[in-house]
Amino acid sequence: MSSETDSTRPKSPASQLLDAEMEASKSESRDLAEFRQPEDTADEEGMNFIEHLDELRNRLIKSGIALILFMAFSAFFSDILVNDVLIAPLKNSSESIVLQNLVPYGQISLYLQVIFFSGFVLTFPFLVYQLWQFIFPGLKESEKAATKFVISFISLSFFAGIAFGYFVFMPISLKFFAGFGTPLIENNIAVHDYVSFFTGALLTTGIVFELPFVSYILSRIGLLTPAFMRFYRKHAIVTLLVVAAIVTPSTDIVTQLVIAVPMILLYELSIGISGYVNRKHHTFTDSTIPSPDKRHRS
Repeated sequence: MSSETDSTRPKSPASQLLDAEMEASKSESRDLAEFRQPEDTADEEGMNFIEHLDELRNRLIKSGIALILFMAFSAFFSDILVNDVLIAPLKNSSESIVLQNLVPYGQISLYLQVIFFSGFVLTFPFLVYQLWQFIFPGLKESEKAATKFVISFISLSFFAGIAFGYFVFMPISLKFFAGFGTPLIENNIAVHDYVSFFTGALLTTGIVFELPFVSYILSRIGLLTPAFMRFYRKHAIVTLLVVAAIVTPSTDIVTQLVIAVPMILLYELSIGISGYVNRKHHTFTDSTIPSPDKRHRS
């Protein structure tokens, strides 16, 4: 009877005050736990970021190992690469041009540069694959399904640019260099300068031929539309002609067009790719996007 009487008896003011303090303490503990929860999330996100950097490092290390292996493979064919690949365009352009080695270690440096450049070209598809695998978890299912196509497209575009630079750009440029100027001056070229010109020209054309893929990416994220590219087509053609005139050493318009026409065709191909991407992945079309002149008037 006494216990039942104690349980039903009203609490004293001291007991009520103690219960209030205990409840306030529990409330503060819950608030503190909720306040610390974002910090814990931030720490987890920080660890995830570090893990992403570690994954990128591992994939770059794999690409570096592949580069070393392809360089070792190229080293077995170094004489063929130097004599039949590197020097062949120069010899085909003119027999009067002579390569000169001006430093004691010049030929060693020449072979190392050729081996490295050949290894990089062969490693390029594997490098693209590793970078694509790095961003693969953040892609949509439809984009993941296009992995083989994307890697093949980027690689083939790069190789097409390399081929264009070697079989078109290099012969035209070297023939102009060989035939320009007075015959009283011998065309003796330092081998270091020739290698720099050779690798620079081929890498430039390889990168330029990636324009369709760049157009695809920009259109995919909504920064590029076919209406925009069509509106600025004339400006782009003039710009490409100017670039061809600067890059091409010859003043012959035919030679300049040989360089400019492929770039213009790449621009037109990029318009088609941008139109395809916008029709497939975006709700707007050319008719719903005002052209730049209409936007300016409005």
